Amino acid sequence: MEEVQRYIAEYRDYFYLLTIVWTFLEGETFVLLAAAVAASGSIDPYKLGAAAWCGSYLGDQTWFFVGRKAGPFLLRKFPDWKHGIDMVHRWLERWDVLFILTFRFIYGIRNFSSAAMGLSELSIARFMVLNFIGAGLWSATFVSVGYLFGHAIGRLLGQYALAIELSALGIFAVAVVMILLVTRWRSRRARRLALLPNDRV
Repeated sequence: MEEVQRYIAEYRDYFYLLTIVWTFLEGETFVLLAAAVAASGSIDPYKLGAAAWCGSYLGDQTWFFVGRKAGPFLLRKFPDWKHGIDMVHRWLERWDVLFILTFRFIYGIRNFSSAAMGLSELSIARFMVLNFIGAGLWSATFVSVGYLFGHAIGRLLGQYALAIELSALGIFAVAVVMILLVTRWRSRRARRLALLPNDRV
């Protein structure tokens, strides 16, 4: 058991780097699970939150610039995407700041929305500021929920804390594989939804 704990302590810094990479792409479930493990003390929740904030911000900022710079070319190549982009623009017109702050909470449309907003009249500076705030809200929400859940379980079963920690890490490793599969499915589903006719929106 001590060997396992020492291994976790020795390599935990790489985990924050992994968090940045993962949240650059998506990452809600990843952050929730990681925060639950953080409740056992294996991972620093503040560093986890900062890494998730950084990854989420950089990911959406990148997709925004992809939309701004390469969007017209991609639309010519994939004209069926226009309906999904128009849908995001309607949401942006209707809810403005609220949409920019919360779009990453909407299941399955995060990256697509960022790219679509890059094709709008939204200024780069305004998106950068609101995206930074939104990424912070997203990170704080998911880290807090996961951490509180993990802490509650740890308090209920305090005498089995180490077993809980190791079990959580094992479940986490399996969940990482599952997240890869689910993320792939979600991306395909989001693309299908973007192609729905207007009368279904």
